[in-house]
This record gives sequence, structure tokens and C-alpha cells, in this order.
Amino acid sequence: MSLFVESVGFGFVTASVLALASVGFTLQFAVTNVLNLAYAAVMTVSMYAAYMLNERGVSIWLSAPAAIAAGALISVALNGLVYTPFKRRGSSPIAMVIVSLGMTLILEFGTQAVAGPTNVSYSFSQGATVRAGSFDLTVVQLLLIAISLVIMAAVHVLIRHTKLGKAMRATAANPDLARNCGIRTSRVVAATWLISGALCGLAGLAFGINSGTFGATSTDLFLVLILAAVFLGGPGEPYGAMLGALVIGVATEASASVIVSDYKDVIAFLILLAMMTVRPQGLFGARV
Repeated sequence: MSLFVESVGFGFVTASVLALASVGFTLQFAVTNVLNLAYAAVMTVSMYAAYMLNERGVSIWLSAPAAIAAGALISVALNGLVYTPFKRRGSSPIAMVIVSLGMTLILEFGTQAVAGPTNVSYSFSQGATVRAGSFDLTVVQLLLIAISLVIMAAVHVLIRHTKLGKAMRATAANPDLARNCGIRTSRVVAATWLISGALCGLAGLAFGINSGTFGATSTDLFLVLILAAVFLGGPGEPYGAMLGALVIGVATEASASVIVSDYKDVIAFLILLAMMTVRPQGLFGARV
């Protein structure tokens, strides 16, 4: 029982990292209708951006802006230089998915060519182990949870209480109507890619800290968890992505105490398969 409870505690940490990634992914999809499968690759580049500073003696926490900036700038560049031109040519959604897969290969193997094939890790201290109720978590793990909670609250304020958030919701619901109502949808889309890219960069940093070691292809499997969380909550639904991240994060880690830990991510795939079969629009999504 103690092993199961400990695994649930680790699940909250995984859910925190997953929530940062899933919310950014679903914001992109909601506003632009692009299923950006290169998202995990952008996380990888962001991890290495922070690593370049960290290996030169800069604290990992002071390296965070580099990861955030890398994720934001690469995401904006992907949209402006790759996805938007293809959309203007009338490319179908499946064609956009193929394009995003191509960008995944370019980013991942480009990173591998520069950084090398071996895994690396950040230099930092995990801090003391803190007993929180029945959970034993390190200071760094608790900090990751706290950062995720703050970011989720900030996303809520952005979506519900700012002009940009209202414009994002209007553009996601009906871009043509939003444009006719005077909303500059092109700027809204650009801002969405910037914000979601920043979340992607922060998620990449959090992933690298939580995983311990990482390489150029380490986030490939994590993309499955992102998709599972997004489709569980409902594609394009930020609050659904938050709930989906919590469910997937806890379920995968808790299952490690019951089955072989190497197969824990299979649970996410099974949840995704079940949701696509029973309720493909997700828990928060509306049937269309």
C-alpha cells in the first residue's frame, strides 16, 4: 500500500509537467486548428537551450528563461514560416499533420546532430525530502507542482478575464465571425503561438528536471501522454487538458506499483483508446 501511495505522489509531479505541456498544446489546436505533433520536439530543443547554460555553471532556475524563450520563438517561427504558408495553399488537416511530423524529425535530429547522441542531465540539487501527508517528495518535485499550479491559475485568468483571452475564445469558436467583428485574428493566432510556445518551453525544462536524464528523442513517448491528456479532456479545451493531465499523470505512475514500470505508459494509450471509442469529443468537448 505504501508503494502505491508513493507512486500516486510521483503521479502528481508527472501530472504537473504534463499539464504545462497539454494546456499549451490544446491552446494551439483550439485557436489555429493545427494538430502540432512537433510540439514534443520543441520541448526537446527548449530542454537543450537551458542545458547549454546549465553546463556552463548557470543555475537551472536561472536557465529557465532560455527554455521559455526557445519554445516561444520556435513555435512562432513554425507557425509563420511553415504552417501558415501550407494553410494558405489549402492544405488538408491530414497534410498539416504530415508536415508537423516532418518538422519533428528536423528538430529532433537537428538537435541530435548538434548535441550528440548521448543522454545528458541538468546539474542541480533535489533538496531535502519533504513528507507531505502520506507522500515523500523532494523540494524540487514540490516546486514543480507549485509552478504548474501557478501557471494553470494564470491560464485561467488569461482565458476568462483578459481581452486577449476573450479574443482567443472567439477566434477558436468561429474565426470568420471573429474577424468580421473587428478582432485581428492574425495577431490573436500569433499571440497564441507565442504563449503556447512559452508553455512548451517551460514544460520541456520541467520534463528534463523530472526525468533526470534526457536525449534528443526522449519526448517522443511523452507526446503520447500529451495526446492522451488532451483527448481525454477534449481537444481545444484548456480545462479539459488540466483534468486529463491529472488523470493520466496519476494513472500512469500509480500503475507502476502494480505492473512492470517499463509498461506504465501503456496505461495512457489504453485510456486514450477507450476515450476515442466511447466519447471521442472528450469529457469537456461538445459533440459536433
